[in-house]
Amino acid sequence: MLKDAPQGLWTNDQFNSLVPETPIDRRGFIAAAIAAGFAVTANPVLGQVIKTPMDGLEGGDAKVGDIPIYYAVKKGSGKRPVVILVAEIWGLHEYVKDTCRRLANAGYFAIANEPYFRIGELWKMTDIKEVLAGANSLTDEQAFADLDKCVEWARKQKRANVSKLGITGHCRGGRMVYMYTAHQKQVDAGVAWYGGLGTTPAQPLTPMDVTDKIKVPVLGLYAGADQGIPPEMINRLKAGFQAFGKEKLCPIVVYPDMPHGFHADYRPSYRKEQAEDAWKKMLAWFKKNGVA
Repeated sequence: MLKDAPQGLWTNDQFNSLVPETPIDRRGFIAAAIAAGFAVTANPVLGQVIKTPMDGLEGGDAKVGDIPIYYAVKKGSGKRPVVILVAEIWGLHEYVKDTCRRLANAGYFAIANEPYFRIGELWKMTDIKEVLAGANSLTDEQAFADLDKCVEWARKQKRANVSKLGITGHCRGGRMVYMYTAHQKQVDAGVAWYGGLGTTPAQPLTPMDVTDKIKVPVLGLYAGADQGIPPEMINRLKAGFQAFGKEKLCPIVVYPDMPHGFHADYRPSYRKEQAEDAWKKMLAWFKKNGVA
């Protein structure tokens, strides 16, 4: 890990070390990624992307006030439990939308908002330093307020049952799972995928600082070979929950030898077997804890 890198956050060099040089020309690669809706600086591997159709679903792009969102739910009648999906550092790009559709197929009213709409379209940026600077400038207070508005919007939807409310997210979104669960008492359960454990000036607290405030079940899914979240940091998070007698309420599963982003099927870091296993664990966790 780079000596000058904030613990738990990703630097330009760390991202670049995980992805190979693209074999096609850069301009063509950028155009193809944007056309497909995927984050450019994630170096998407478009040939391996999972594509979940809208067959049998309803939803799509919408707005909550001025906040862009995406939602999906199975067609039909009756209310569905709600799962908020918090985007990674690139914001509301195609991978996040597809994950919403997967959650909808699993029986949920899934909602994802664009956390960075006041900052820019981070997924279209071609320099990871710009992406990180943008994502790192979003305060937790603003992120909480936006998510609160999404919950209130869902409360008014005839297909959404907010009395059963879950939250999940990957990378920076995984960090927000812990932070928002400590903030929003309406959440019934959460699942954090390799949630960051570092700080920025705009985000001075970490999940390790709010373990005492989390009162509901949150499952942590981490990668054993994550260069940005080393084992010692994961152990500190575990210790924080243990200190408050919450090791069973907030367990952490570590997948040995897995890289950061092992669920992200559009990235070189994707690991199919572990991604599918972790997805099953997430759904089982929600069901066990009343979000079903």
